[in-house]
Order: sequence, then C-alpha cells, then structure tokens
Amino acid sequence: MSRAKFGFLGAVAISAAVFASAAPASKAWAQHAPDPNAAYPPFKIGEGLYYVGAADYASYLIVTKAGLIVIDGGDAPTGTQVVKNIKTLGFDPRRIRILLNTHQHFDHAAGLAEVKRAAAADVKFYASAADGAIVAAGGKGDPLLKGARFEYEPVMPDVTVKDGDEVSLGGWTLTAHITGGHTQGCTTWTFPVTVAGKVRQALDLCSASVLAGYKLGKTETYPSQTADYQHSFAFWRSQPCEVFIASHGQFFNLHAKRAALDAGKADAFVDPSGCQAFVTQAEAAFRAELKKQNP
Repeated sequence: MSRAKFGFLGAVAISAAVFASAAPASKAWAQHAPDPNAAYPPFKIGEGLYYVGAADYASYLIVTKAGLIVIDGGDAPTGTQVVKNIKTLGFDPRRIRILLNTHQHFDHAAGLAEVKRAAAADVKFYASAADGAIVAAGGKGDPLLKGARFEYEPVMPDVTVKDGDEVSLGGWTLTAHITGGHTQGCTTWTFPVTVAGKVRQALDLCSASVLAGYKLGKTETYPSQTADYQHSFAFWRSQPCEVFIASHGQFFNLHAKRAALDAGKADAFVDPSGCQAFVTQAEAAFRAELKKQNP
C-alpha cells in the first residue's frame, strides 16, 4: 500500500459515522482528486489566514506585519505545493518566520523540511515534546506506524511547546493545546481571526482519529492514550471553535466550504455547529472502539 493511499484510507479514518457528515464534499472530491496530495488552489479564509495545502493534507498560512507563519507541511509532495501556493498568493516564502505542526505523522510533517528550506534563515520550528522528538527522527519512533514508507526528512524543533503556550508574531498570537490520543503530542492551535468583518475564534483541530491497530483501554499503544483521547474530546467540546479548520480537509468539509466561499458566502468557514458535530461523532467512534476492545 502506498503512503498516499494509507493516508487517505487509513490515517484519517475515524469511522463511517464521522465521514457521513462530510459525505457530499468527500464524494465530490473523490470524483476529481482521489489523491490527498492532489494540487489545490490556495485561497483566503479570513483576514490574514489562508489555505495553502493540498486536496486533503491541510496547511495554513498566517500573514502578519512581522512575517509569515505556516501550520503543517503535509506529506513531502505537499511541502512543495505549500511553497508554490504561498508564491501564488503573492507572498514571499523567505518571510516565513515561524513553522508550526499539528502532529508528527508523515501526512503532516514530511513536507516541513521543504517549507523550512524555502523560509527565512532565522525561521523557528515549534513542536510538542512528544511529537517533536519523532519529527526530529524523521518519523522513526512512532508506536504504530513503522517502516520506511512512514519515514521522512527530519526537522529539528527549535522550540518545544507545552499545553497553553503562546506563539506570537506581528500582532498574532496562537495558543498550543496538547490534545493527545491520535498521537501523544498532537497539538490543536487556537487563535482569533477576523472573518467577514467580525473577530472569530479559530480552532485548527489536530486529529480525533483512532487508527486501525491502536490499542485502547487495558492495553494501550502508548501509556495513557485512552485518557489522552478523553481529555482531548472534553477540550474540543469546551471551545467556541467558530472557524473550524483541521489537519485534514475532509474533517471540516474543505471542498464544500470552498465552493460556498467562491459563491459569495464570506463566512463559509464559520461553522461552530459543524465543529461540535465532528467532535461528537468522533468521540462516539472512539467510545465504540474502546468498548469493542474492552467488552
């Protein structure tokens, strides 16, 4: 199985219930771009916030008065697209001052090296302790995904973020929230952004997926994984999550919302109810898997 195929069919799989909410967008996308790394035109979500990722592997650009911030690099081919998309939008990748990551899996971290090469000489890469160590090892050390097809060019974190840490640049402040489970150091980023003339709270959800092969309950893939998932669901439920984005486009109906944006709906990505519905369905899938493994 190729890495790209694993990324689409396995790495983002939560359950049929979760994908049901995204069915129209996912179905339309599958007809035209079955490759999650397929090129995707960049676009503006809100003031200073842009989508610069691929058809499913997400990446975001934040434009500040002191330079650029990029969240996630996608898979290795996505990294090349991220740099190209930033240029397409009219920005200089050499102004990237901060590079952030949601989690260490190849489909979000393998492109970081390419983005960092294009960035400013003094760019800083921020990552959680648990996931940063695996990114620094090029994907080696993951408790489940082992072997060459899951490895990538390593990137050494410059700064380790803890839960609640803030990252600031040019008037923007993003807060790191360690929402483990999918990976031990999975990091959700929150920040205010102006959309359609109103300041909203954005939430870039790391991942709620339970990968095939994860062990939960009495035996765990990594210690405290079950508790980490439970903590993460409680956190996500507690957040306003007005602008709902995530590490995979299909988590938040990227394609349908992009179409609505193009049709004139300026606040297409303001979707607190969709965010909560996603979290509710993902948590139900997690609890079903937990019960299955621990009857």
